Amino acid sequence: MIAVNSQLRSKLLSLVKEIYPDVDAAHLSRRIIESFWPDGLEPRQRVRPPGNTLWSQKDSVVIAYGNAVMDGQHKPLDLLYDFLRRYLSDAITGVHILPFFPFTSDDGFAVTDYESVNSKLGDWADINRIGEEFRLMSDLVLNHMSSQSKWFHEYLQGHEPYDKYFFEASPADDLTSVVRPRAHPLLREVETSNGTRHVWCTFSFDQVDLNYANPDVLVDMIRIMRLHIANGVRIIRLDAVAFIWKEIGTTCIHLPKTHAIVRLMRLLADYCDERVVLLTETNVPNAENLSYFGNRNEAHAIYNFSLPPLMLHALLTGTSRYLNAWQMAMPPAQLGCAYLNFTASHDGIGMRPAEGLLDDAEIEKVIKTVGSFGGLVNMRAMPDGSQKPYELNITYFEAMKGTVDGQDEWQFERFLASQTIQMALEGIPAFYIHSLLGTGNDYAGVERTGQNRTINRKRWDYPELRTELEDPSSIHARILGAMKERIRIRARQPAFHPNATQFTLHMGEKLFGFWRQSLDRDQSIFAIHNVTKEEVTIPVMSINLITGMKWVDLLSDEAVDPSRGEITFAPYQCRWISNRS
Repeated sequence: MIAVNSQLRSKLLSLVKEIYPDVDAAHLSRRIIESFWPDGLEPRQRVRPPGNTLWSQKDSVVIAYGNAVMDGQHKPLDLLYDFLRRYLSDAITGVHILPFFPFTSDDGFAVTDYESVNSKLGDWADINRIGEEFRLMSDLVLNHMSSQSKWFHEYLQGHEPYDKYFFEASPADDLTSVVRPRAHPLLREVETSNGTRHVWCTFSFDQVDLNYANPDVLVDMIRIMRLHIANGVRIIRLDAVAFIWKEIGTTCIHLPKTHAIVRLMRLLADYCDERVVLLTETNVPNAENLSYFGNRNEAHAIYNFSLPPLMLHALLTGTSRYLNAWQMAMPPAQLGCAYLNFTASHDGIGMRPAEGLLDDAEIEKVIKTVGSFGGLVNMRAMPDGSQKPYELNITYFEAMKGTVDGQDEWQFERFLASQTIQMALEGIPAFYIHSLLGTGNDYAGVERTGQNRTINRKRWDYPELRTELEDPSSIHARILGAMKERIRIRARQPAFHPNATQFTLHMGEKLFGFWRQSLDRDQSIFAIHNVTKEEVTIPVMSINLITGMKWVDLLSDEAVDPSRGEITFAPYQCRWISNRS
């Protein structure tokens, strides 16, 4: 019998009662414990205390598909492992391998089997090998499953227990308040052995939403969560978690029982011997996103979803006004929590997180400018039947081709500035592989799949990529080299610990600056970034550097005298001015 701490048992029982008030809470709690600690495993006898020890300034993450590099001969996961070791092991500590399971659509997010590795990529041994050398992140795709999965086929046949595994609704139900991330109809009509049914499809008709009102679904997800951990995963990304609980007549997003399920998963993670981090993926307006920290009892980490569109706006318009206003209003992450900072991912640049932070006119400027650089737009449906931009589809490097004034010669510098700001902000930096490589838009991929998102999902021919990276003059080698240099510099600075103090500086609209201080208060860094294509000069004394200390720009190695003189910023130049070199 599993030895369970009384506090764990009590908290779990309380959460189960909150989520499922009409079931035998004690019995369900036992099932959850047995699913998460099978085969003789046991929970910690004391909860892992909240603190800032799950990460440090040395941590950074690369995001990549399992087949991001291919050669037509070797297993893609073998090639990814080689790429990671050959080019990133001296800078990057973690890797998010995007869904590596068998799937039918959405590049992996329509899973057919949660327990297997896609044989076209490799197998669990390949995943384990990467997890032994890098901090491994995986996707728990817990909102939906492929319409061609075994679970859904069993549902269609009316076979227990799967006959209650998928969420059903009626076309007659009032669904006008439901928040939609897509423009297609919400319900899909299907024929089952029990007659015609309408299943809920938040993202596509091939991705059918699971029914968490059935506790068997939650128990299965807890079991699958443990499977990830057993295979070396240490960061579990809760994909589309905001949508998992549905109640007819509501928005069906961020419902109280959704948050309760995240708290339950956090509880299990904090009693796990392995140092497991829960990361919630909630591509929503800022205040809604922040709610997933809970009271230090939900996600360990949340994506900083407002950063990509606000960064894009600042560098396209040449003003940090909105970026500054957002950053000044951002709370520091709670004890034991952290932001995951990113500018690009496998999805587009989400525009919902800019709602309330950029007005419609500013959003339209960004959309128009990105469109002129070859970008595409995905829309979402509104309750009144209208549509609004949901995300911009373009590689972040290509989005930096110019400004609202048109294309110019500053793409490299502008892009590097965007990544440098990301590295310096409070939180853990995560870099999409195509940002590290400066990949261009994949129009052939869009034509092949008919999906806008494919523009940012190029599969590199590995021999071709290696040739590019071995040529110092290639844009891909230049970007990777510059990025790695700054990542390594960042990793040496205690003031860039993900939870180190941060205050936004008031430096006008041409600069975006903030002050970081290490947890032991021994190091300060003034991170200041020019967001314009103009040269900007400021008095040194405007930075309030403490006299009597030696100050140096970590990025240029220039000494800075705090008592006199001026500092000049070239177009898009970034400076990290520190009292420690």
